Amino acid sequence: MSTERTLVLIKPDGVRRGLSGEVISRIENKGYRVTSLVMMSATREILERHYAEHEGKPFYEPLVEFMLSGPIVAMVVEGNRVIEGFRSLSGATDPTVAAPGTIRGDLARDQGTKVVQNIVHGSDSPESAAREIEIFFGGK
Repeated sequence: MSTERTLVLIKPDGVRRGLSGEVISRIENKGYRVTSLVMMSATREILERHYAEHEGKPFYEPLVEFMLSGPIVAMVVEGNRVIEGFRSLSGATDPTVAAPGTIRGDLARDQGTKVVQNIVHGSDSPESAAREIEIFFGGK
């Protein structure tokens, strides 16, 4: 059994609504381990690195502004197939169609904002996870 690592972010909407404990509980109840955790106000530099592949797209600047709008919780989460598992636990990125029982399906809704506010982010591949963990946690 190989253990994977992923970056999970609780976005400003989740922190603002007091959902950090609920999200962490769901991660731990699934059997994954939170190995690093920090609440922080992300800098523009961190977010520009994190969202670099979206630079130039119409939603890029509103997304960065949203992520700058309040504190976030950044976590490294470990477990067997955790990348795939957390993305399933999160649900579809559009909270309107996210399945009940998922984080987004139960806790998020379309706010009618410039970018979707959907509570969490999870890495989409081992390569992305390594890059994103480095951005938020350095060599940890």
